[in-house]
Amino acid sequence: MSKSNDTEVNWLLEVEEHDYPAATSYLSIIYNREKVSQIVDALRVTGIVQFKAKDIFRASQLSLLGVSNSHVQKDCKKIDKGIALSPLLLVRDEVNGRVIIADGYHRLCAVYEFDEDAMIYCKIV
Repeated sequence: MSKSNDTEVNWLLEVEEHDYPAATSYLSIIYNREKVSQIVDALRVTGIVQFKAKDIFRASQLSLLGVSNSHVQKDCKKIDKGIALSPLLLVRDEVNGRVIIADGYHRLCAVYEFDEDAMIYCKIV
């Protein structure tokens, strides 16, 4: 697995459909069903934007998972092979001043392993 700034991260131009139920499952722990439905509906229609990997980590206040994590390893291998990743799904938690990574935490960690300044494709509401 090569970890260098020469490795290009490829992104899909749209979120994979199975990422929305994953986001719904995670957000259901934090919010009630009606709020989750509103958030996911908004994520579906919003456009793709880009932020640096390191900025998303700072905003999320989460720890970086290392390549020893099997999901991160899988995504690192995809990056090495040039396989496009699905954009992240992010939610602004303005009350707590952070960003919730509703889906894509492992992808973010994998990209960060290659380049903390890499631009991450995502949808954010």
